[in-house]
Amino acid sequence: MDTAITFFPVDNGDMALITLGDKGRTTILIDCNIRVIDDNSKGKIRDVAKDLRERLNRDADGRPYVDAFVSSHPDQDHCRGIREHFYLADPAEYPGDKKADAEKRILIRELWSSPMVFRRASKNHPLSDDAKALNAEAKRRVSVNRDSEFVGVNEGDRILILGEDEEGKTDDLGPILIKTDEKFAKINCSESKVFTASLLAPIPENSDDEDEGEIFSKNHSSVILNIELAEDESRRIVTNCLTGGDAGVAIWERLWQRHKKSLSELSYDLLLTPHHCSWHSLSYDSWSEKHKDGKVSKDARSSLSQSRSNGLIVASSAPILDDDNDPPCYGAKLEYEKIVKTVRGKFLCTGEYPTVSAPAPLELRLTGGRLVEVLRESPRRAPAVLTSGIISEIGARAAEREPVRKEGNRRYA
Repeated sequence: MDTAITFFPVDNGDMALITLGDKGRTTILIDCNIRVIDDNSKGKIRDVAKDLRERLNRDADGRPYVDAFVSSHPDQDHCRGIREHFYLADPAEYPGDKKADAEKRILIRELWSSPMVFRRASKNHPLSDDAKALNAEAKRRVSVNRDSEFVGVNEGDRILILGEDEEGKTDDLGPILIKTDEKFAKINCSESKVFTASLLAPIPENSDDEDEGEIFSKNHSSVILNIELAEDESRRIVTNCLTGGDAGVAIWERLWQRHKKSLSELSYDLLLTPHHCSWHSLSYDSWSEKHKDGKVSKDARSSLSQSRSNGLIVASSAPILDDDNDPPCYGAKLEYEKIVKTVRGKFLCTGEYPTVSAPAPLELRLTGGRLVEVLRESPRRAPAVLTSGIISEIGARAAEREPVRKEGNRRYA
């Protein structure tokens, strides 16, 4: 089968599954944002946990698993639901093998984590319970690897640390450490014929820059990967997917300075917009205050503009309206639409796919040299224009979102 990438409709959050076109159908899950579905939210929130399970393999004991889970950074909208739906402990003690399949927690064979795991949360950016559990599991796995001297570590205990931490905290993790600008092709300790990734960030802080503190305090450890995917093991056709967590404008400016003479590092066929289509990945200005008068960073935009012909840009976000919200931000959407227009590409939003009233997983398959949209279910008929009813529905959905912080009429996730 062909390599596929599935983006799940999780409002303002990230959750994407890569299923490789190899014999084992290897799976890589990038973040998760599985919201609670109760009586009040039924029919309004997609059951993405069910969608995910339908796409996963089972091991010899009947346990659902992902071969690798990529934690881009520990914000709640990137790890919500991890405690409820995933198994975070010694795999030898996995409980409930006799439970119904839908009740079994998902085993993570190998965890890929930002060095944020080694850093305490600050007062301004406390960790959620899900993030604390994920970080505790990452630290457990690091300890297991250290104790075994990185030899003979079992599935469920394996981990890769993506990027070096400051103050030498990762210096002794050589066998499980991927350094910035390094390429790697192993997944769960096995060399892949259809996957290669370049780690572009996190970028270590520059102590000479006096103004970096607040800019880098929250998202400078976001993992940015440029992932090369082959259609199948013959590697006749490859495509690149660029994904960057919540990396902000300062990070993308730095990446341009680092790679503007080697654009292949930033080139992509598919871009997952950073921070759910936020203006703050493109500009230092406030969208709600300046709107279209806000200044776009030339360097940051250059980093995010390296689309190949027919490239796709996907925003994992709520529906994007012409309003003050950020994220998702209407101004950012306009910039990304300009980028894909120059390469005859396409901009897609998970909260609007295939319709605003009934969002479903956006599945892209690498076939015939292109990423092709595959819709597993028939979309509900949508009106050709936004009627007052649809606008009201979008407004109601926006009111139900869970912002982490509010400033005026801007929403941050």
